[in-house]
Amino acid sequence: MRRWVMQIALVLMPVLAGAENTGLQTLETTDSGRGWEAVGRLDINGKGFCTGSLIAPDLVLTAAHCLFDKTTKQLINTNSVEFRAGWRNGRASAYRYVRRAIVHPDYVYDGEVSSERVRNDIALLELQSPINNTTVIPFETTARPLKGDEVGVVSYAKDRAEAPSLQQVCKVMGRQQGVLVMSCDVDYGSSGAPVFTFDGNIPRIVSVVSAKAEVRGERVALGTQLDEPLQLLRAELAAGRGFGGVAETGIRRVAVGQTRRETGAKFIKP
Repeated sequence: MRRWVMQIALVLMPVLAGAENTGLQTLETTDSGRGWEAVGRLDINGKGFCTGSLIAPDLVLTAAHCLFDKTTKQLINTNSVEFRAGWRNGRASAYRYVRRAIVHPDYVYDGEVSSERVRNDIALLELQSPINNTTVIPFETTARPLKGDEVGVVSYAKDRAEAPSLQQVCKVMGRQQGVLVMSCDVDYGSSGAPVFTFDGNIPRIVSVVSAKAEVRGERVALGTQLDEPLQLLRAELAAGRGFGGVAETGIRRVAVGQTRRETGAKFIKP
């Protein structure tokens, strides 16, 4: 994950007083990782990784920017992406390469960091074959959380690449035009990580981590609100859209003179 630093406009400043961080629990043993096997590491062309989560036997949810080459700014070859479900200490519960992928049609990977980019930073990956493993159970998704709701994140990162970690209690600090600001601890590699609610002690995905950021010195995570964007991606896949192998050129670009919609948040890429 690239390092994004965000300065939030005054409308969100008051939420900082409620920021909480209860630390990370490493899921490196069979017992601690039980129930989280549908979160996996996405290995990308042998050069990097993101986090993804299984939401159907053949569908993985992740961040759109994971599918772009940061040098060429073009979509990568999906044949180079492998989902390693429950990856832990050199082994996975299941391995699958990606057959087809689709990113949000309004997502633009152009090197500029903005609220619009975070809001649309979501992708679905269709695996080459379903994972029919009784220990790898796809997660359900649910409606977006409210400000103040408790959430959790399961992710891999640069200092925990061989086993995921769980932060079970962090909070939604604010919502602004499709962007969630959360007090969760994320780092490079956490891109695409699922954000969960735990109503009834059942984890359900409500967001996908897009970036880490800082708000007046406080580390936060940024994610998209999931419900409507996910419905759109499912519809796109059902219509046969998406790209596989060498990426096709069906992704919207910003034309000269085209303006962006802004939320009042200023993003700075150091």
